[in-house]
Amino acid sequence: MLGAEELKSNDSRRWQQSPHLRISIDYLHQIFDHLARQSIHMYRMSSDIAPYVTHPDMPQFHRQIRECAARLRALGRRAREDNLRLSFHPSQFIVLNSPDPVLVQKSIADLAAQTEMLDRMELGPEAVVVVHAGGSYGDVEQGSRDWIRTYEKLSPAIRRRLVLENDDSRYSAADVLKIHRATGVPLIFDHQHFCCHNPGRLELRATVEKFLRSWPQGVRPKVHFSSPRTELRELKRRNRQTRKLERILQPPVWTGHADYCNPFEFIRFIRELEGLEFDVMLEAKAKDLALVRLRQDLSRYAPEVAARFL
Repeated sequence: MLGAEELKSNDSRRWQQSPHLRISIDYLHQIFDHLARQSIHMYRMSSDIAPYVTHPDMPQFHRQIRECAARLRALGRRAREDNLRLSFHPSQFIVLNSPDPVLVQKSIADLAAQTEMLDRMELGPEAVVVVHAGGSYGDVEQGSRDWIRTYEKLSPAIRRRLVLENDDSRYSAADVLKIHRATGVPLIFDHQHFCCHNPGRLELRATVEKFLRSWPQGVRPKVHFSSPRTELRELKRRNRQTRKLERILQPPVWTGHADYCNPFEFIRFIRELEGLEFDVMLEAKAKDLALVRLRQDLSRYAPEVAARFL
């Protein structure tokens, strides 16, 4: 939370200091206070709120979700009272289609833990765990088949919460739509990823409509929106020959998220999707500050869009 930098998202202490989910829950209550003051109704919780909960060599941390059952139930009750939509977005180390079975099992364990926390919070089906398809390993079709094979082995509890997102370099919107048709997994549409990786040249509105229809009836879909970084970055690197540090100017990488969202891109995006119903999660480096600024920009440049979302 950049608008309240003193807030912590999770108990990040090392294992020697006995971190615990109950501390993270206390932090989350403080975050919810800030969100309520800012009238923010969506929050992505840190995947580390239950520290070391699935670490194979630290069984002393494995019971913390059950130990916090009452606290999680109270936190979920508050989220519902605040009309706050919560989700998890596990790290890039969650790979369901990895050729390494150990990594797959670790990934499933993490998904199970995050699912259990949402379930113990008694949240509705709009509270989801968002994943990417994973690695392509040189063959997207085979990677998709491997993802489907793992998905079919997941517990019903995990499948009720799991949603799949198109990514910016491997699994396009077309690819995850194929996975949806094979599994029924709901899909998150990511606008920036779609712009970066759309080899089939799919049309925006028709694609978003398909993504929205992938959600169960009665569950409000959501999409991700972000703007790419455009600034020239100054880096210092050591010259291999002279061993001296040199100043290097690096152009932007369009897959990177900007600090704020370009309001004109957002306005065009929303106007093109007129008539469709969904929530939007902003993915911006400035986090809550980006949302506050976008609200101001929409009120100035597109009041009809502001009225719809703010």
